[in-house]
Amino acid sequence: MASASPVILVVEDEPNLRLAAVDMVEDSGLTALEAPDAEEALAMLRERDDIRLVFTDVQMPGNVDGMRLANLVHDRCPLIDVIVTSGEVAPGELPVPAGGVFIPKPYDHDKLAQLMHRLVD
Repeated sequence: MASASPVILVVEDEPNLRLAAVDMVEDSGLTALEAPDAEEALAMLRERDDIRLVFTDVQMPGNVDGMRLANLVHDRCPLIDVIVTSGEVAPGELPVPAGGVFIPKPYDHDKLAQLMHRLVD
């Protein structure tokens, strides 16, 4: 399942926001995978060994929200970088795992793409 460019897993329950994030990732020359919730994201992380970064929203349906997902990724796969985003939570309100980055919504697509490239390069 190797890809020519670094693989970013976008985890967002809102379909339009997920599509916009996937488009931004792909437009910046990276490879995008997508998951509508943390449970599906965790399954993809178990099945694939080429994911380099997880970009997740905080608020999601199910038993695992985006912040819990970020912590699970950090604990289980410490080499995978994590970017957490939210329009409801302010920076500093929730602890992001060590090495993780919080980006508030709405985010600047160009700056986010640059950050992703910096983290995976």
